[in-house]
Amino acid sequence: MRTNGKLTIQGVEVGVKRLNGEDYISLTDMLSAKNGEYFVHDWLKNRNTLEYIGIWERIHNPSFNYVEFDIIKSQSGLNRFRISVKEFAERTNSVSLLAVVGRYGGTFAHKDIAMEFGMWISPEFKIYLVKEFQRLKEHESKQLQWSARRELAKINYRIQTDAIKTHIVPKLGTGELNFAYSDEADILNMALFGQTAIKWRAENKDKDGNIRDYATIEQLLVLANMESHNAEMIKDGIPMAERIKKLNEMARQQMTVLMQSQSLLLKEGV
Repeated sequence: MRTNGKLTIQGVEVGVKRLNGEDYISLTDMLSAKNGEYFVHDWLKNRNTLEYIGIWERIHNPSFNYVEFDIIKSQSGLNRFRISVKEFAERTNSVSLLAVVGRYGGTFAHKDIAMEFGMWISPEFKIYLVKEFQRLKEHESKQLQWSARRELAKINYRIQTDAIKTHIVPKLGTGELNFAYSDEADILNMALFGQTAIKWRAENKDKDGNIRDYATIEQLLVLANMESHNAEMIKDGIPMAERIKKLNEMARQQMTVLMQSQSLLLKEGV
């Protein structure tokens, strides 16, 4: 299970891990809010807890062992009843609760179950847990959008370089091939960012990657459009000086529209 992130709830750091496309939240970390007063097995021996987990498993887990689960549930009202998450998972083949060993181990629960565990800690804790989890998902969504735009820009750049091979490279000597590619990339950099890749690296020696790795989602979207348009202009034989002028005008216009659209959405509260 890879670490997916951290939630901070009322000063308590709570780990989140990813397994088979699902999020699992650390109950061990959440217990810090109880100041060591309770343990997970105190919650797990509660009949209402077991009934909720049983219903969840029935809906989500076709391999759940109902026979063993019914035996466990029948003992939940007894004072001597106690069961660990590890034993529960082994006996019932559950996927709602996990006992993770190792440095970043502990007891983890599927997010649906963890939310109920949060209520057991306190209603206020659950509210903040839900809020922080939503914030984490929104952050991941924004990162995914950025990555998607970056990949789109890369794909369109490959389309552009194919156009360069067909319509520019044949006119150049072998020693000018690399210069042609670098020049075309910097036409876009200049049109959108106002500087070449070399100049950006010289001014940002403390950063890894290149100028496009630090672009905003809006800039990457415009860049993708510019690359496709530039490829068409190359095919049409439009001179470099004219292309960079047109690309710069295109970048300024599209960025203005995107910024105005965002400003409008903010005003409308979207």
